[in-house]
This record gives sequence, structure tokens and C-alpha cells, in this order.
Amino acid sequence: MKYARPLPNYMVQRYHGWKATTFNDNRTWYKKLAEEGQRPRAFIIACCDSRVHVTSIFGADQGEFFIHRNIANLVPPFTDDGDHHGTSAAVEYAVTALKVAHIVILGHSNCGGVQGCYDMCSGHAPELEEKSSFVGRWMDILRPGYERVLDVPEEQRKDALEKESILISLENLMTFPFVREAVEKGNLTLHGLWTDIGDGDLLQYDPETKSFIQV
Repeated sequence: MKYARPLPNYMVQRYHGWKATTFNDNRTWYKKLAEEGQRPRAFIIACCDSRVHVTSIFGADQGEFFIHRNIANLVPPFTDDGDHHGTSAAVEYAVTALKVAHIVILGHSNCGGVQGCYDMCSGHAPELEEKSSFVGRWMDILRPGYERVLDVPEEQRKDALEKESILISLENLMTFPFVREAVEKGNLTLHGLWTDIGDGDLLQYDPETKSFIQV
């Protein structure tokens, strides 16, 4: 592949620093992970946003979480059309192969994907309406959420839509037969979280009050 190039120097230097310190200090642990395979207890679906550091938020070590990241932490509804479905494949593998005990949808503040959906649905991002827009077609998953927040005061709608990205993903998870079966048997629990990047707060969805409350 003629377009591939060597890593930039800063990444090479950081790798060598990691190998000489973190890896060497924990060589036995890494060997154990390599030989015994992964046994994560939780599957976390988070946004691609570089500011959301999933393992840091929970103080997790390698091997603890199975993590999938996409634009706006969305899960599409189940479909068996035989097409390519990266997020759905991750869900299937986590539940049927790894048999995780928990699935966590992790949304966040100031989400660019959610902002794109908001702009698109409100008529301010016609480029996202184009059939050729991968982002726009992905954000179609969140369109029902936009309809739900129209009665929210305008200054609060973006925040409300970020929460909807979590709720819609939880709803869509339950359209997967193997997820529903695992939940109904008590082998799997679903969780909805939202983190504020600026102040570090973590909120979780409470089905009793139908709201997000401080963890």
C-alpha cells in the first residue's frame, strides 16, 4: 500500500516510553492477558471524541472493558439485511462470545455528532442531508430524539439531545434478540451514563424518575 507512511516521531517516542516503563513494570500481567485472552465484565459504547477517556474515568486496567467507539455513542436498531454493521457486530461479540455482564452507553457534553444531528434536523446543515454523507446517515439514528426534545426550551435542547443519544441507544439494544434474551434471563444489565467533560461529573439514567442523576 503506497500511501502508508511511518509513524510521526512523537508517537514513536511515546511508544518507546510506554514500553520501557508501563509495559516493563507490568510484563507478567501483559503476558497473562496474551495467554489467557480477555474476560471483560463490561462492554462500553462511547463516542469517538478524543476528550472522552473511557478507562481513565473508571480507573480501569487493560482487559477490564470491551470498548466500542463511534460518532455520538449510538446503537442502531437490529437488522439482518446482511450488510456491514460495525457497531452491531461489536454488540453481538460482546454478548454472545464474551458474555459481558453489563453494557454501558456513555454519552458526553459538547458532543459534535449530536450537534450535527441538531443542526441537520433543524435545517442548518444541508450537507448532512446528502445521501453521500456518512455522518448524516449515521445521525439519522438520533432523529427520533430530536422530535422528542422539541418541547424543551431551546437553550436546553442540545443537552437534552445528548441524553437522547443514550436513551435511543438503550432502546435499540433491546431490539437485538440476543440482548433481550440475556437481559430477561438476568444475565445482562444495561446502563446509560453521561459525563461532563469540563467538570468531570458523571450522571446515570434512573428509570424510576426517568431522568439522569449524579453518580
